[in-house]
Amino acid sequence: MADVKKELIDMLNRAVELEYAARIQYLAHAEKVKGLNSEPIVERLKEIAGDELKHEEMFRNLVCNYLDGEVSMNLEKTYNANDIKEILQVNLKGEKDAIDFYKQIYKKVVDNKQEFQYQFETLEHEIRHIIIDEQEHVVELSNLLDI
Repeated sequence: MADVKKELIDMLNRAVELEYAARIQYLAHAEKVKGLNSEPIVERLKEIAGDELKHEEMFRNLVCNYLDGEVSMNLEKTYNANDIKEILQVNLKGEKDAIDFYKQIYKKVVDNKQEFQYQFETLEHEIRHIIIDEQEHVVELSNLLDI
């Protein structure tokens, strides 16, 4: 179990780092959006940043309280963008990449259910909840891009 638990802690810590970076990136990008009708986009970027903060908290809780791990304080790479279209495209790619990675985490939890007898339901629920949120972000960003 120790190996699976360590792998899961490492994966969840990377997820924490991705969420830190996403939150910072969304807030920085929100400050760059200017022009006619920009206010709804600014508000949505800030709202998504708030969602990412909640995801950070959920992942930290899983690492520390459910797996007795040490949480990462590192940050994944962030990406600059200069106009509304580029901002939306960069963040859409980030959301899709996050979903792909979080599905790997979800699979590890489900495939090792027996190893997490007293944590499984919470691990499964929280990770699935975050994936659903990120999928909502993909839809919203896609709609803003009109793709």
